[in-house]
Amino acid sequence: MTAPLFDLSGRAKLRITGSDRLRFLNGQVTNDVRKATESAAIEACVLSAKGRMNGHVFLSAARDCFLADADPELREVLLARLEGYVIADDVQIEDVSDQLSIFHVLSPTGPAAGDDWRVISARRFTESGWDVWINAALHDVVARQLSSVFRFFDVASAEVFRVEEGIPRWGRELTEEIIPIEASLEARAIDYEKGCYIGQEVISRIKMSGQTNKRLCGLVSLRDAPLSTGMKLAATGEKSKEAGWVTSATRSGRLGKEIALGYVKRGFNSTGTRLDAIKPEDPSIIARLEIVDLPFAC
Repeated sequence: MTAPLFDLSGRAKLRITGSDRLRFLNGQVTNDVRKATESAAIEACVLSAKGRMNGHVFLSAARDCFLADADPELREVLLARLEGYVIADDVQIEDVSDQLSIFHVLSPTGPAAGDDWRVISARRFTESGWDVWINAALHDVVARQLSSVFRFFDVASAEVFRVEEGIPRWGRELTEEIIPIEASLEARAIDYEKGCYIGQEVISRIKMSGQTNKRLCGLVSLRDAPLSTGMKLAATGEKSKEAGWVTSATRSGRLGKEIALGYVKRGFNSTGTRLDAIKPEDPSIIARLEIVDLPFAC
């Protein structure tokens, strides 16, 4: 099957320069920025002092800067959040969202690089793929070139694929109320051996206790009833026992099922547990769900 191609050009993009950029970023994000290179990106979270999400980014290095990209909704708030911690540091942060475009190819081997392409490995889904960074002026030309080789996923198809892969995104699974471990970002975006960063105390405490109040789960409709974002989760047959909520829902043609992502509270979130999903605006609409491991199995 032809490898999937995604257009990520709408993402927010920041260029971080200055002689203190490495030290500064390592004090701001959950992963070790020293692992971000000119050929490989890392995933990381930006947290509040209480360990809750302020942002979710991918970071890579260039000769004289770091490049960060994030969901479009974070364009202004992430820049403001980072700039708020630049005190006496030699660090400059520039919004280059409109200057650069990004494509992602989900393939074991990278695409043949064209002129002025920057191709780096990045794990944006369950398997590693390749980011192609280019000047925004080349967007349409490169899009046609890549689409002739790879299978292009439009916005709707990309969203279905994201849910099937169990990948959280900002505004759905990731908000300022979520701690990254709850979103299963621990293995991908947190380095417990690096130095201090904002929110580290909370993250370390959760690691030691081994417990969270809730966690991100895969949900499958048992009777193929449609699911929707915002549905409340309850113990089977007991509406009063709130168990969580649905954050993203879709029909998976590949799986032939109605599936969803959602947060389920401790005590209800074991794989195989069955729950009721209830529409808040119409409590009579109930779908029976089962918790499954992520990513969803074919």
